[in-house]
Amino acid sequence: MTTAFERKPRSPEEERLLASAERLLPACARTSTGAPGDAMVIVEGRGSKILDASGNEYIDYLLGSGPMLLGHAHPAVVAAAHQAATRGSSFLLPTEPSIRLAEELAEAVPCAERICFSNTGSEATFFALRLARAFRGRAKVLKFEGGYHGQGDHVLMSNQWPRRPSGGFDPIPNSEGIPPSVAGEVLIAPFNDSDRTAELIARNRDDLAAVIVEPMQRTFPPRGGFLHDLREVTARYEIPLIFDEVVTSFRLAYGGAQEYYGVSPDLCALGKSLSGGHPLAVVCGSAEIMQKAEGARRVTGGYVSLTGTYSGNPISCSVGRAVLGELRAPGVYDLLFERGRRLMQGLQASLDAAGVPARVTGEPPAFQPWFTQEDVFDHRSSQTADPIRGFRFGQLLFERGIVKAHEKFFLSTAHSDDDIDRTLAAIDDAAQALKREIDRRERR
Repeated sequence: MTTAFERKPRSPEEERLLASAERLLPACARTSTGAPGDAMVIVEGRGSKILDASGNEYIDYLLGSGPMLLGHAHPAVVAAAHQAATRGSSFLLPTEPSIRLAEELAEAVPCAERICFSNTGSEATFFALRLARAFRGRAKVLKFEGGYHGQGDHVLMSNQWPRRPSGGFDPIPNSEGIPPSVAGEVLIAPFNDSDRTAELIARNRDDLAAVIVEPMQRTFPPRGGFLHDLREVTARYEIPLIFDEVVTSFRLAYGGAQEYYGVSPDLCALGKSLSGGHPLAVVCGSAEIMQKAEGARRVTGGYVSLTGTYSGNPISCSVGRAVLGELRAPGVYDLLFERGRRLMQGLQASLDAAGVPARVTGEPPAFQPWFTQEDVFDHRSSQTADPIRGFRFGQLLFERGIVKAHEKFFLSTAHSDDDIDRTLAAIDDAAQALKREIDRRERR
């Protein structure tokens, strides 16, 4: 299997577009590797491939940061979006696609007794926390160090970006512009540590509105009975447990991480893989909590506002139904896991064979390498990894026609056996190249 890939030089038009992005789009002029020289403009995606404005085709494991579980421009998604668009795009009233999608979600997701639509994962987690605060009549939130729950002020704390965590578990803002008072309403716990988490919850039980967690945090699977322990202690103190399944929903199983790990929360945020790349997210959960979003409560009292002009629009909901229809086909998850497992195991084997210390963590549909010889199971243990090697490995893969997130590999149902073969060859070649670079630096 050859790893030959010759990247065509940037065309004048791509250079012009990149210059415009640099000038006009401060938050969007990004690259998959983190290196400015690897910037590109995407003009098309088909299946497992993306094409840049200079005519280079890549095997894509970035997948828009996860939502393209069926791959790019899947025929069922395209057809659903087109058909829905011919019937109108926004009504601020219930539509048949939104009601039918809600029915399907209630069947698929264990905790989904009632459902509200939103447009982004950030909105869904924000709304879930608002519901929990109203239900409990409390303000504080407990999240886990390294966990990412979108762009809301209260959850943009101590997520995956701080390189030097505090000596304790004090909340660290991940952005300027967050009011200092917010830190006083956030508690930080260590993921995969049942004892310390239970102690923190017990000590603050009278002040907590909710506990929010990614069931698989980044690519750290829950260890032992961690999620079961978390469910038990939150239930004991009647504190709502929120699962952020924006990444794991419909990716780990049709019923998401709740089905895969066998634990159901009180509230859940869904998104990404359900959306087919369209603006679609969901907050769902127990009827007791979700009833606070009922419109009649605007008059009777106790109302929680979860509205948005485009929430539940018929185009996005039609796409969501098309995605679910494809995922219900026999054998879809078996094949996704089989190919993901082969890629995940091959990645570890290539790094081992090259003599590059690394640990590959996650589940077959979403995983990543950590460049360390230590065990990696939470945010602090991941700090033993060398981020420079991680970024460089991503660059070496990019040079060989493979695009991934700055951390994860996301698998799609569109990735073929040939894609996996080509990727494994590129990984093996990149691992050997990385080892040569490491050796040269160590000889200096």
